[in-house]
Amino acid sequence: MEKRVLVLNLDHSPVAVVSPQKAIVLLLLQKANCLSVYEFLQIRTVSRSFDYPAVICLNRYINIPYRGVLLNRVNLFRRDRGECQYCGSKKQLTIDHVVPRSKGGKSSWTNLTTACHRCNVMKGDKSPEESGMVLQTQPFKPSLAYFLAEYAEKQAEEWLPFLSSKVLP
Repeated sequence: MEKRVLVLNLDHSPVAVVSPQKAIVLLLLQKANCLSVYEFLQIRTVSRSFDYPAVICLNRYINIPYRGVLLNRVNLFRRDRGECQYCGSKKQLTIDHVVPRSKGGKSSWTNLTTACHRCNVMKGDKSPEESGMVLQTQPFKPSLAYFLAEYAEKQAEEWLPFLSSKVLP
């Protein structure tokens, strides 16, 4: 599996995740500087060999309008780590409105949570307090850095020092 490269803006905020080829092009064109490399890995061409970049920083600030993380089923399950927020089960997962839609609850990051089918049926059309159920974690709006840090924990530990100050659960 090919390792990916984290691209940081001039202010060290995450901008993108790119292929190592794209990162090498940015480095060769002097549009970015390498901040961290994957140890023991190299990219070889016919005539040269390069350190395998892990994190690069752009030389110019790029203004990218922040639209936030897209609210969808996949991202919601990723935020909740694929488990029911009431009982911890990982089977038959559904999406639950903490404040039911019938009582004015909106479909937002702070009102949606992952629930197994059993807990969702038990909670029904009530708030967690009314149904006597307790959320293990309160729903929150994740940032891009939150998801990048989750990826970094599994795939790219070299990214963690550059993301640790940006993650807000």
